[in-house]
Amino acid sequence: MHCRLDKRGPCQLAEKYGSIFSFRMGLTKVVVLCGYDTVKDALVNHADGFADRPYIPLFHDATKGYGIVLANGENWKVMRRFSLSTLRDFGMGRKVIECAINEECDLLVEEFQSYKGKPFENTIKINAAVANIIVSILIGRRFDYNDPTFLKLLSLVNTNVRIAQSPMAMLYNIVPSLVRWLPGSHQTIFKNVKEMQTFIRETFAKHKEELDMNDQRNLIDAFLIKQKEEKPGPGRFFHDENLVNLVSNLFSAGMETTSTTLRWGILLMMKYPEIQKKVQNEIDTVIGSSQPQIDHRKEMPYTDAVIHEIQRFGNIVPGNLPHATTQDITFRGYFLPKGTQVIPLLSSVLQDKEYFKKPHEFYPQHFLDANGKFVKNEAFMPFSAGRRSCAGENLAKVELFLFFTRFMQKFTFQSPPGVDVDLTPALGITLSPSAHEICALPRN
Repeated sequence: MHCRLDKRGPCQLAEKYGSIFSFRMGLTKVVVLCGYDTVKDALVNHADGFADRPYIPLFHDATKGYGIVLANGENWKVMRRFSLSTLRDFGMGRKVIECAINEECDLLVEEFQSYKGKPFENTIKINAAVANIIVSILIGRRFDYNDPTFLKLLSLVNTNVRIAQSPMAMLYNIVPSLVRWLPGSHQTIFKNVKEMQTFIRETFAKHKEELDMNDQRNLIDAFLIKQKEEKPGPGRFFHDENLVNLVSNLFSAGMETTSTTLRWGILLMMKYPEIQKKVQNEIDTVIGSSQPQIDHRKEMPYTDAVIHEIQRFGNIVPGNLPHATTQDITFRGYFLPKGTQVIPLLSSVLQDKEYFKKPHEFYPQHFLDANGKFVKNEAFMPFSAGRRSCAGENLAKVELFLFFTRFMQKFTFQSPPGVDVDLTPALGITLSPSAHEICALPRN
């Protein structure tokens, strides 16, 4: 049985109270949506009505509502439109980004090989490789894996992801006026955000000095050019605060979720060596020793199914990012006033027993038919859906396929001798594997 113990509290409440229920967090009423049908109905069929983010004091005080992830209204629309078009301009969905990912894969493979099969911890190495892809789009360069500035930035993101759900952080969201002046993890979050923003400000100050209006080299250049061209005058949307928070949002989201998924992938292959072997056999048959390309995916149904199941089982953003209603809305018989905080529970979608035969097991057959062909499952929603779906979804899919197939092509992953694989997640904004070491044994 490929099982893992899950924190199933909200799902158990859904079994008792139905697919829509509410609770109070301090003075705030929070509505929870459970199950694929209900979540899809809200985010897709009523997309405009559920398109806002709620006011969450900790995050609002850190970002002032700028950027893309936590922004609302016209500011969010302009930043999302700019982000999607600029990510496409700099390679998302095109061959150029595939080449950049494969070059990064080469360097990460070398890093893994340097351990010669001995145990090592993989978090920062995978963080760094994945972060370099989005960094190359944002600022037009990559960092060496041992660059102290780069390691500091990765550490800032990892720390905030881990402690944003700590008791003091949650208390801040309930009574910010009382907690604001107290010591605790919320102060660490503010300090880390400020440090990240300082680095970004220094970076775009250099870009401003070297800016060539006829040569956009990266997203920061594209933003600065928009800033100069903005009508009816500069500063409405393309101002420095939006730039700082947008770059921070894209860096954090572009690094954290994909690298966490890849770490789950390696851990699960260590846990289930028979599945790892089947993936390697398919890679040997279809790709051999050649460099993996995204076009190979359609010829590799088993590998594709395993990657999808890693995302489903890993369930790395179980609560989704919270939504808020943009207007008074009646949804499935319930009246939700404008501004109601809504949690469309992604774990309840990815573990919906109406759509997944073995929702709490690691079971790649969820995405395969009786003939071994890949099949889509409509309840596969790791990137959320609707207006607030992940802006980097297409980039993440390419990264996951190319990194994962390269790992499986080059290595067999095992636990250190005498160590059992532990699938208990570490809690934070995302569910990541608990600290562990891996052994990457070269295959050829």
